[in-house]
Amino acid sequence: MDKERSSLITIGGKEYHLILTTKATKEIAKRYGGLENLGEKLMKAENFEMALEEIVWLIALLANQSILINNRLNGEKEELLTEDDVELLTSPHELATYKDAIMEAMFKGTKRHIESEDESSKNEQVE
Repeated sequence: MDKERSSLITIGGKEYHLILTTKATKEIAKRYGGLENLGEKLMKAENFEMALEEIVWLIALLANQSILINNRLNGEKEELLTEDDVELLTSPHELATYKDAIMEAMFKGTKRHIESEDESSKNEQVE
C-alpha cells in the first residue's frame, strides 16, 4: 500500500492501512458536511458513546478504503471491516491511540505537493 497516502493501525492482530480517498471524502461530507466539520463534530460529541461511534465509523471507513483498493487492483474479495468488527476487536484505549493514525491519514490525503521555481534561474538576466 502507498505509505505516502496511508497510516497503519492494527485491529485484532491484523494490520490495516487508513487512507483518505475521494470516495471516503464524499462519505465524510455526507455525514458531516465536509472535512472541515469533522474535527468539530468529534470534539463536540454530546456524550462518550456518540464520540466512540463516530471514531469507530471513521476507522471502518478509512480502513476499508485500502481493502477496496486492493480488491479492485488485485481482483481479490477480502471482506470489509465492519463497525461491529472494530468495536469487538478494540479497546477504548486503542481507539484513543488510533486518533493519531486517523489524523495522519487525513493529513496525507489532503496534502498538496507544491514546487517552487529555483530563485536563481527566475532572476537571471538574459544577455
